Amino acid sequence: MNPNRRRLLATSLASAAAAAAGVPSSAANAATPKKTAAAAAAGAVLAPTPPMGWNSWNSFGPTITEAQALENADIMVAKLLPSGYNVFTVDIQWYEPNANSYTYRKDAELTMDQYGRLQPAPNRFPSAAGGAGFKKLADQIHKRGMKFGIHLMRGIPRQAVQKNTPILGTNLHAQDIADTKAICEWNGDMYGVDMTKPGAQEYYNSVFKQYAEWGVDFVKMDDMSRPYERNWPEVEAAHKAIAASGRPIILSLSPGEMDLRWDRHVPHYAQMWRISDDFWDEWRLLEEQFQRLENWNPVLGPGSWPDADMLPLGRLALGARDTKFTPDEQQTLMTLWGIARSPLIMGGDLRHLDAKTLALLTNPEVLAVNQRSRENRPQRADAGTRIWSARSADQHDLQYLALFNTSNAPVDFAFDLSRLNLGNRAVAVRDLWARHDLGTARGKINAAVPPHGSVLYGLKA
Repeated sequence: MNPNRRRLLATSLASAAAAAAGVPSSAANAATPKKTAAAAAAGAVLAPTPPMGWNSWNSFGPTITEAQALENADIMVAKLLPSGYNVFTVDIQWYEPNANSYTYRKDAELTMDQYGRLQPAPNRFPSAAGGAGFKKLADQIHKRGMKFGIHLMRGIPRQAVQKNTPILGTNLHAQDIADTKAICEWNGDMYGVDMTKPGAQEYYNSVFKQYAEWGVDFVKMDDMSRPYERNWPEVEAAHKAIAASGRPIILSLSPGEMDLRWDRHVPHYAQMWRISDDFWDEWRLLEEQFQRLENWNPVLGPGSWPDADMLPLGRLALGARDTKFTPDEQQTLMTLWGIARSPLIMGGDLRHLDAKTLALLTNPEVLAVNQRSRENRPQRADAGTRIWSARSADQHDLQYLALFNTSNAPVDFAFDLSRLNLGNRAVAVRDLWARHDLGTARGKINAAVPPHGSVLYGLKA
């Protein structure tokens, strides 16, 4: 099917589903904007290509310290930044002084200011002492040539509600805006914010205004999609607050699995959004991402990136182990994220970055597919296989073909090149992973692919 026609069909179906489900018409019929007021003024699209970077979650959970962050930042500058990985993100509970595992401590005392806004715990982030927040750490990341990101839970701290802290710039207080029934099922730090209440938008404005003052470039906002139909007003509130802050901040929503009926809402308010729950290094979870990426493919584009989650590669889980993915599965992961144009956010501890993982992350020909391709789409595939294709955005005669074996036995592919409108012409074939020319093919591509493996070809007619 023509990709433009497919996109229009998906939009019509989504709008109809949204209307049937009671999605606000203004949300369901929103155009796909992708600019904050600040970015629009500069004529820029936020996240014109899938963001690339590093996030502390897979390796440090909620425990990362400033010293560990800077260690990883220095390695990132030396080894990943040259390939385009430029977003450095401190994940959850940077405000919890005593976080020590992936388990969140019940009723933990959180660090916050007099206006109920979370602050970095100074015992973990010494540069935050004296109310400096993340400004000094952000400055350090910016001096290294990177963007600085942080994690944010949806809502307002329960601690702020208990203390009934004032909302900056108003005569209202935390208890005036808190929705104490909108509780995260897996983290007890926050209550939701009732966006129908006076002072609710002002609270979010105050949070993002402070982030702008700190120099934050990227916010991973969590607990947004369980369920999205309850939380969408807070998504819009974050978008409005970013626009009001005057700083172009990329908004990343987490976690999924988001309902597809919102596919005309979420791209209007965020630049990337998770399409699954937390993704870890298990083949079952990787196999499940194929269908999700196929489902979200129609809304893929500049400033609109369905996010299959971080790359759990290298050293993980507070240093307890290395990735459980086999080498073939690691290549499949990078191939799928590449051709489906998911954001590429490395999750492993960079202090233990090995040569094979580095090569996997930095292959320039594979990264070009992720960053500079178009018309990315799944092809028809048989049971146990998946096929994607795309075109180069730089070379009009270059196409990409990814063949995936999701079964537990070897598969011999015989891909009919007429499906890419290449007919019986001689086609030059290049193995992008090996960075090696394979000669020419005519009529079909043959490939022997191992279980859970993949190949990624560049094809020139």
